[in-house]
Amino acid sequence: MRTALLHHKLDRLRAILSEMGSVLVAYSGGIDSTFVLKVAHEQLRERVVGVTAVSPTFPSIELEAAKRVAEEIGVRHDIVRTDQLDIPEFVTNDATRCFHCKTDLYRLLGTLRQGGAVIHIVDGTNLDDLGDDRPGIKAARQWGVRSPLVEADLSKADIRLLAKDLGLSNWDKPAAACLSSRIPRGIPITIEKLGRVEAAEELLQREGFRHCRVRDHGEIARIEVAQDALPALIDSARRARVCAGLKELGFRFVTVDLEGYRPGGVSLG
Repeated sequence: MRTALLHHKLDRLRAILSEMGSVLVAYSGGIDSTFVLKVAHEQLRERVVGVTAVSPTFPSIELEAAKRVAEEIGVRHDIVRTDQLDIPEFVTNDATRCFHCKTDLYRLLGTLRQGGAVIHIVDGTNLDDLGDDRPGIKAARQWGVRSPLVEADLSKADIRLLAKDLGLSNWDKPAAACLSSRIPRGIPITIEKLGRVEAAEELLQREGFRHCRVRDHGEIARIEVAQDALPALIDSARRARVCAGLKELGFRFVTVDLEGYRPGGVSLG
């Protein structure tokens, strides 16, 4: 029953994308936008392009992964440059930060659409995202961006299962978010803070932690890893390496969040 329902939803997604005729996928390299890109390419072939917007808030490791998966799919993949640090309302880092970031993105994608033959811009928003406070979704709607995963009634769990069936190599990829989400609300975002967070998380990833965040609280680095990974983090040798590495980046204190890794932006501060 579950399998039949999943494939019914997949068929619905295929029909939605086919009806669009041509699409530009806002492609971050995460599993949701990857799944949309894969299915769109299957249905529309050369009438699909995935566009990744690269900025100081986008980790370089995510860009390399996005390139690799797009190549695996065989789809056209364009990279454009943007810089949210040029937007004062974004740098302020209040509750509207994501709205201003996405507005900048969709304005840029709209320009690309006007310059080509693309009819629709689509994103990777799924059914589960609608339950969160997502100013970015508001921006998407204002710019006429469609969310075919929502239209097809697909949840995150559905997407992972179907992505595995379709052979996507990143079907179990951990959720990602822009680097600015590691900085508490109300603390201005700077290129230095973003670079330090990126370097800190790369350090943890080299130590084997797939699900991790390093929240930047000024002198304090607050680490989040999956709860079942906490024992590995406090292993004496690894703990020493992590602490030394984070202090080299300018943190004075290193703490571990006992609640563990959890997706979503930090609003402390």
